[in-house]
Amino acid sequence: MRPISLLYHDVVLPGNPDASGFSGGDAAIYKLDLAEFQRHLGSIQPAISKSTRPVRLTFDDGGASAHSLIAGLLEAFGWRGYFFVTTNWIGKNGFLNEHEIRDLRRRGHLIGSHSCSHPPRMSHGSYTEICREWKNSIARLSEILGEPVTLASVPGGYYTRKVGAAAAEAGIRTLFTSEPVTSSHSVNGCLVAGRYAIQRGTSAATAASMASGAIAPRCRQWVFWNMKKVAKSVGGNQWLRMRKWVLRGSEGLAARE
Repeated sequence: MRPISLLYHDVVLPGNPDASGFSGGDAAIYKLDLAEFQRHLGSIQPAISKSTRPVRLTFDDGGASAHSLIAGLLEAFGWRGYFFVTTNWIGKNGFLNEHEIRDLRRRGHLIGSHSCSHPPRMSHGSYTEICREWKNSIARLSEILGEPVTLASVPGGYYTRKVGAAAAEAGIRTLFTSEPVTSSHSVNGCLVAGRYAIQRGTSAATAASMASGAIAPRCRQWVFWNMKKVAKSVGGNQWLRMRKWVLRGSEGLAARE
């Protein structure tokens, strides 16, 4: 059976969204409060135990909560996570440091690259630039861990075959995207696999349904993702500016309320 991969980012305490990972409204929509994440795990547990499909819990960006909160909660269920680290941010405020990355790996979690700089539109860089993002980040993580790192995830959901080919050239053997599918394909020996994104406000029941393999929530996300993909493609940098403008407006409204 094809694995189902769920895409998380950070877990934070209420009222402190910038404590882990990137700051700002566009990052905050992917951050779950601690209690919300605990509800997710509690709902996912029976779904995983009953499912015939492997379920992978993945976490992008390399925020500090991977070590301070997430890993321990996963371990309480006997699970291990996939943590994808943006290497230029290692050791900075709100992000994992080298010791924490090594400790996560020692405890059985899997570590991969999320690029060096988390470019806003990775697929629009030149092939040389994309190769540099993958190669330098893989080299940094391999040096920290003392072992080859062959896992990665694409920042921002900007995947094209060029991104996959550059990953393969860097020695990456499994590359996770943000496309909500269970199917996978190979690019020059690199397995490219999709994931189902979890955002702030995604209900625990929805996360559990996706983990169990239910078709309806996965189809809804696939339709929405493809609509957004068209908007991102047509809008280019205008899409990013509009998205930030909308998020700033919603933050201001929330503050006034």
